[in-house]
Amino acid sequence: MAVQIEQIRYELTWRIRRDAMYPDAAYEVVQLKDDPNGLHFGLYAEDQLTAVVSLFDEDGIYQFRKFATIPKAQGKGYGTLLLNHIIDYTRQRTAKKIWCNARLSAIEFYTRFGFTAKGESFTKNDIDFVMMELQLDNKLEG
Repeated sequence: MAVQIEQIRYELTWRIRRDAMYPDAAYEVVQLKDDPNGLHFGLYAEDQLTAVVSLFDEDGIYQFRKFATIPKAQGKGYGTLLLNHIIDYTRQRTAKKIWCNARLSAIEFYTRFGFTAKGESFTKNDIDFVMMELQLDNKLEG
């Protein structure tokens, strides 16, 4: 299985975001106003863009959003590879932590990487979420 992860243009994330998260929605639903300010990574499997994630830095605290794998490729480890990649990426940049708003159905996935739930769950667009974070033990110098 030939897999490659690289930084991509944010426009390339939209199709996979929609197909994986909101397949019946218009593309506008998966476009973030902050997309131009983020870093976007794509996982290519057999030269096909298969999984995407968007990363946003706020003073050494990174939020990842719209983490998605095309439906036919889910369960094959691509999400694990991509999440490990962005965790390593943020560690190399002396980030303090990385976090996301996770669907409740994905809590078990994130806990395998050391993420912990913070605060109460909340509902957005009829989907239940909870904030999950991973402390990276990096201290920003300054």
